[in-house]
Amino acid sequence: MTEDLKKMYKTIMDDHFPPNMEISFVNQNKRETLFYEKVVWTIDNIKKGLRYGENPGQEAALYKLINGNLILGETETIQPGQYLASDIELLQSGKHPGKTNLTDADNALNILRYFTDRPTVVIVKHNNPCGIARSDSLEDAYKKACIADRIAAFGGCIAVNKSVDIATAEAINKQYAEVVVAPDFEEGVMDIFAKKKNLRIIRIANINRLHTFIGKRYIDFKSLIDGGIIAQASFVPSARSKNDLSLAKCEYKGKKYKIKREPTQQEYDDMLFGWLVESGVTSNSVIYVKDGVTIGIGTGEQDRVGVAEIARDKAYRKLSDRYCFEMHKIPYSDLKDQDKKEEIDNKVAGEKGGLIGATMVSDAFFPFRDGVDVGIKEGVLSVIQPGGSVNDYQSIEACNEAGATMVYTGQRSFKH
Repeated sequence: MTEDLKKMYKTIMDDHFPPNMEISFVNQNKRETLFYEKVVWTIDNIKKGLRYGENPGQEAALYKLINGNLILGETETIQPGQYLASDIELLQSGKHPGKTNLTDADNALNILRYFTDRPTVVIVKHNNPCGIARSDSLEDAYKKACIADRIAAFGGCIAVNKSVDIATAEAINKQYAEVVVAPDFEEGVMDIFAKKKNLRIIRIANINRLHTFIGKRYIDFKSLIDGGIIAQASFVPSARSKNDLSLAKCEYKGKKYKIKREPTQQEYDDMLFGWLVESGVTSNSVIYVKDGVTIGIGTGEQDRVGVAEIARDKAYRKLSDRYCFEMHKIPYSDLKDQDKKEEIDNKVAGEKGGLIGATMVSDAFFPFRDGVDVGIKEGVLSVIQPGGSVNDYQSIEACNEAGATMVYTGQRSFKH
């Protein structure tokens, strides 16, 4: 039975999807058609499509947009030929990509496009980021992104915005990863990655032009159980600079409320960093960031205070694991020495999970102040959220009481 289960993950499916696909939008006498072509790779002289879908046994196919145009109102969708995740260059196939590998890579690029100025690393697992960091070198950005959630980064998809150098490749090879996505690889790097036979190495030259995809929309399709389809324009965050944010203020029952303290430049930097990362996180979500690194990411919950608590708890757990790994070279869960464990616990408690001075990011407004209070009690000093709740005054009061600051984006950032 065990061998049969292992074989399941090694099985490559032949799919029955046709080589071409067309989707037409018809409005009276006007027809706009998008033309797609199925993507295959030649691996060991055999043409192969996607390995399988979300699970073994699910057929899947990848299509790239090769022709056509679609204009909806004043929105013109991405033009054919500007390929990213739909037309990858597979330098090392390992177990060649399945559906989740490509959707992870795609969501990593969705986030990475906003950070082209400095070396940035996005690590995605199950279509959610688990560690994101910016730094002055790619190696340092990778180490910070990985250690932000070392456990979740295991088997993840690593996407970077700069050419991979020797030092970064060696750091990556110390962990287990499924996919590495980069614009290029310096000489000698592929020899290092070749030691990991099942590692998929993907080159996307267009990463160097990722900034040109900022503000661009595509049509997002969601299939329903009965074969119906929901079509929507993709989300574009409108708050991408300091000038797009506004200090929190509101009026409630004739009384005006406003934030008393303006953010510092570092707080603005972290708030914008966190807000743009938020666009790639499954809702409901709350995340915490500090100094250009994610330290707690809560995803996909049904209530906002609950996800704020989950992100907080993850910050504590991940910091405990980080310190244990740095001090004793083993995961926190494997540490048996109670004195050593108590030492780490006290250190993490004293630092409040690394949340002191951090930024709290919410993809939708806080219905009540209890959500904001979760972060403030841990030492959070800045909050970024859409605003628009009838009870915004409660969150403003909570921040003012703690000497914290808060800004509005004026736009919700749900992702389902």
